[in-house]
Amino acid sequence: MQNRQKITFGEKVGYSLGDVAANLVFQMMMIYQLKFYTDVFGLSGAVAGGVLLVAPMASAFADPLVGLITDRTSTRWGKYRPWLLWTAVPFCTFYVLAFNNPGIEDKGLLAVYATVSYVLLLAMYSFNNTPYASLGGVMTSDIRERTSINSIRFIASTVAQFVVQGFTLPLVARLGGSNASLGWSRTILLFALLAFVLLVVCFLSTRERIAPPPRQQKSVRRDIRETFGSVSWRAMFFLCFSLYIALAVCGSAMNFYFQSYLDRHSLFEFLRSLHLASHEGEAYSVGFSLFNIVNAVVQFFGVMFLSGRLADRYGKKTVYIACLSLTVLLQGLFFLPGATDVKSVYLLCFLKSLAYAPTIPLMWAMVADVADHIEYLNHRRTTGFCFSGVMFALKLGLGFGGALAGLLLSFFGYVPGGVAVQGETAVQGIRLVASIVPAALFCIGLAALAFYPITMRYNENMQAELASRRLRAGEGANGNIL
Repeated sequence: MQNRQKITFGEKVGYSLGDVAANLVFQMMMIYQLKFYTDVFGLSGAVAGGVLLVAPMASAFADPLVGLITDRTSTRWGKYRPWLLWTAVPFCTFYVLAFNNPGIEDKGLLAVYATVSYVLLLAMYSFNNTPYASLGGVMTSDIRERTSINSIRFIASTVAQFVVQGFTLPLVARLGGSNASLGWSRTILLFALLAFVLLVVCFLSTRERIAPPPRQQKSVRRDIRETFGSVSWRAMFFLCFSLYIALAVCGSAMNFYFQSYLDRHSLFEFLRSLHLASHEGEAYSVGFSLFNIVNAVVQFFGVMFLSGRLADRYGKKTVYIACLSLTVLLQGLFFLPGATDVKSVYLLCFLKSLAYAPTIPLMWAMVADVADHIEYLNHRRTTGFCFSGVMFALKLGLGFGGALAGLLLSFFGYVPGGVAVQGETAVQGIRLVASIVPAALFCIGLAALAFYPITMRYNENMQAELASRRLRAGEGANGNIL
């Protein structure tokens, strides 16, 4: 019989605020980083893509390091919670620096600055978000509570997604006027201050309840061998890697899709019919913001009403495969609408967001199950290192995705600098990169899931055995805070 570790709704909400903070940063990197480099810094697509590729590789040292360090952290607050507090200030500081030009005119030096500031941001993202994700894996061992925690977490993160994707461009315009660089700096500063407050609240409102076996020996070699040797961990690594390449490509390309592919007049007429635009010049910013708002709102309700219910009935793996398969199909269909067929673009946005929504909280719940699976097989727990590897896949995917989008746009002849009218080849390239390319990348994630062994029945039996072990060892399986 599975041990029950109930978590209060207030603690679940408190935990979710940490992901709001992370997404105020992550969504900006995924959606706007490439465009910021090309249209504000004035870097070519190839150079901007190079920055987005080099930076994750240069910051790769942080991911295994933070996993090993956090697993060996011991404080009265736990292993992972204190890192939320310790990293809050540098994380938010580097966020501001990555979206700010200190006055460098030379494009070569500006590319160096972009690379260094992005490396620092990604490294601190690891030191902040890996412990945060690991914290979700030690708050409870209860399967349904774990799904509930992650569902509320991603409902909250969808709010952050809504804010970043829906209001960034209007805020940049309002806070900077004709000075785009100033508008971006002020907008990012506002988001950074909010992220800091949310991280502090997350720290204050959460608790850790699962600890490693009391006689577990500390061994870096065993941590690495047992994590890398886990077939469930490798499956999640490649899933996360391919998934975030696809998301980064799609997020970056859709921005250009609205700016350079969709017919400006048709988009304006559609927005005017909804009383959202008064002149054609704001069609791009309002139209893309509306697209992102639809995406965020649909995902919000999809996570709220579908994720937990479907996972409880069919299991996480089955639901993930079904929903990601639909996502592949619908993402590819973005290639079909003509430049004037604005309504179809928004309809596809609605359907794809609904299909993808249930997968959002399930991935991290599945990673927590992987940490349990490693403990189940090896009688040793390496939560931080397990999550750090998946976080590395996320960062690497984000970097490769941004680089791939930038390089493909440059290959097709995209002209940087915010130029709305592009050549025919560039326009067709944007169309391709926004649809077929990410759809193909999602398919790699589907292939990885075929090797993921933790089914619903397997997980129930595994959790019952782990609860029994913890009870026998006196580790607090009764739900006491450790």
